[in-house]
Amino acid sequence: MQLDRIVNFHKTIGDKTRIQIIALLKDGPLHGQAIAGKLGLTPPTISYHITKLREIDVIYQRRDKNTIYFHLNEKKLAFLAQAILKIGGEKEMEPFQVDDKEKYNVVKNFFDDNGKLKTIPAQRKKKLIILEHLVQGLEKGKTYSEKEINEHIKQFHDDYATIRREFIMCQFMNRQNGQYELNPEEIWLI
Repeated sequence: MQLDRIVNFHKTIGDKTRIQIIALLKDGPLHGQAIAGKLGLTPPTISYHITKLREIDVIYQRRDKNTIYFHLNEKKLAFLAQAILKIGGEKEMEPFQVDDKEKYNVVKNFFDDNGKLKTIPAQRKKKLIILEHLVQGLEKGKTYSEKEINEHIKQFHDDYATIRREFIMCQFMNRQNGQYELNPEEIWLI
């Protein structure tokens, strides 16, 4: 895991309100009004903190009719919280960090020791795992030109056009007026 990611996680989580939100969501999903009521804060304040927690992927949202419920991503929270203990270990040097054994095996099989993608998997499930790893180096909320996306992909594979198209088709990214941006993880087809 990149050191910057660990630092960003701890900076984001180091807020009393955000820790209280995580503690509330530990008991199950809640909507924003309920969180605001339980913490005695305004909905815009809760919305701000929810956005920060979503940026580091420790919570996600699901819509139920007209209400959006927030869920704790316990697996990701535990992984990020434990990441500081792995600094300097052998796994730190691997091109990708994967917290799921199946995903780890797919990444290991399709990437060489230099972090280059050997082939694009034909099997959809494996292809989605590979695409998920390829977008990890991109920033949420940042827009990229087609040239920037191509350069990012070329680090891993020469067929940047196919992979760029797969990013769009599998909803990892959206394209508008020649600009590319990561979609929220909730709509990725994984």
